[in-house]
Amino acid sequence: MSKPENGINGNLNIEQMGSLKHWGAPPSSIADELDKQAVVDCGWGRLIFGQTFRSSLKLADQLRDESLGRRDVALYSRDPQVVVSRAPQELFIDPSLTYRLNLERANLDEVPSHGVEIRPIADTTDVEQVNRIYKSRSMVPMRDGFFDYQQQHPELQILLAVEKRGGAVIGCVTGVDHYLTFEDPDNGSSLWALAVDPQCVHAGVGEALVIALANAFKSAGRSFMDLSVMHNNEQAIQLYEKLGFFQVPVYCIKTKNAINEQLYIGPKNAEKLNVYAQIIVDEAYRRGIVVDIVDAAGGFFDLSLGGRTVSCRESLTDLTSAVAMSRCDDKAVTRRYLSRAGLHVPEQQLLQDEAEALAFLQRHQRIVIKPARGEQGVGVCVDLSDAEEVKAAYALASGYCERVVGERFVSGDDVRIIVIHDEVVAAAVRHPASVVGDGVHSINDLIRKQSRRRAAATQGESVIPLDDETQRCVCDAGFTLKQVLPKGHHLRVRKTANLHTGGTMQDVTDRLHPELVKAAVCGAQVLDMPLVGFDFIVPDLARPEYAIIEANERPGLANHEPQPTAERLLDMLFPQTALAHHR
Repeated sequence: MSKPENGINGNLNIEQMGSLKHWGAPPSSIADELDKQAVVDCGWGRLIFGQTFRSSLKLADQLRDESLGRRDVALYSRDPQVVVSRAPQELFIDPSLTYRLNLERANLDEVPSHGVEIRPIADTTDVEQVNRIYKSRSMVPMRDGFFDYQQQHPELQILLAVEKRGGAVIGCVTGVDHYLTFEDPDNGSSLWALAVDPQCVHAGVGEALVIALANAFKSAGRSFMDLSVMHNNEQAIQLYEKLGFFQVPVYCIKTKNAINEQLYIGPKNAEKLNVYAQIIVDEAYRRGIVVDIVDAAGGFFDLSLGGRTVSCRESLTDLTSAVAMSRCDDKAVTRRYLSRAGLHVPEQQLLQDEAEALAFLQRHQRIVIKPARGEQGVGVCVDLSDAEEVKAAYALASGYCERVVGERFVSGDDVRIIVIHDEVVAAAVRHPASVVGDGVHSINDLIRKQSRRRAAATQGESVIPLDDETQRCVCDAGFTLKQVLPKGHHLRVRKTANLHTGGTMQDVTDRLHPELVKAAVCGAQVLDMPLVGFDFIVPDLARPEYAIIEANERPGLANHEPQPTAERLLDMLFPQTALAHHR
């Protein structure tokens, strides 16, 4: 079968290419070949090839036939403004840009793996991992049964980025072969739904997926690969342009559904909220609850419905009493309450001075020193075993709070468990910040790069500080910040697994032992907290052993995807909205 001629080796002949001629009648030389009304199910929605529709009304009707909870996309439409005019209350032109890569000229080298491999999607377990990533990125997940559908449709390719150590899926991309779909006379292909796990510690995963898909389509004989990117996604656009993509005059039409809402009505409020407040506010908007941003910088907002108003600071609400909050605010008080209830807590002591801190170290050999009050891991030093380290940690903690706590260090996974209305809603293992060596960059440079990625993935909430604690952790591992980390070597650069200091999270809600669930619910009841985040140390998620080290009265509800943390909070605050909005 000969490859179609499309002028892509020279200057683009826009008037002769069905994918680029966005006005008037289709190119006369290929008009009959385009009259096919081609549609591809991509799992998260349908890709509708606008150039294959002779009638703008039929194209508009196809978009209006979108299934609930899906996100259909019509690309390559001729006269898109006319299509939108057929249903102006239901359709809009997406504020995205289309970029094209000339595969006949492209010479893309595979990105060095550094512990990551690219492979096709293999089973329904992979689909679950992909959907976890999509939900963490506020993207539409693949529908039930889509894996079997995709396996029977060769025009669809789904590639995964997978960690060689452990096999975790950390990135994904979907490709559509236009020629296999409708014998595209332009001989094209396109890239969709590129996503990388926000908890990923590996650099270049997105770039590796783009290159792998482009090379796959090039090997299949395709002439170009297109993609759609939001006009303000500067970081992605820089990557695509670096790889050789260039902008083309192609427009995207979507429906005015709830998923696309911010694209056609703009931001809901001018004030910028942090990610922990925004996740709750977004869910409130979806339910028709009135939102009043009181102080964006502090995360304060009011929610109103049916004549009732609830004041909130992120996940802390009016439903938490001042007395209950004070039980969580002081770590020593928290421990006493939980201990009296028979829950397991590590030995703890208020340290009056440096000498008591050293004596506590002598008793326990490995200890934690932290301020009695505080949050976000500030002033906390973990796994101290040296006298000089203890002296420095005591001085640090006492600078944040006049009361300093010493605690026996407990080995195991750091698990954050969210309890809302006496129900465990989410649980996640929290991993301390780490970097992976590439054999080229210094540890200092790797930390800076990983910190930038974590900040981008969390709207600036997660960064790795280059402070004395980071330097201590690096030195304890036998390195210095100036050293080049060997290729593939994983290095933890913090001891605490706090998200605010670069930590990452892995959902384990379905893997919790029943005793851990029981202990978390009991702890919430003992402290009289309608919503609380417990920090457990757990040797093995499948076993009943645990130690509770903290209770957080204002836990972050973000980064617990796919668990419905914000949804369950709104269920509790406004139960009349619960049934209609469970997803």
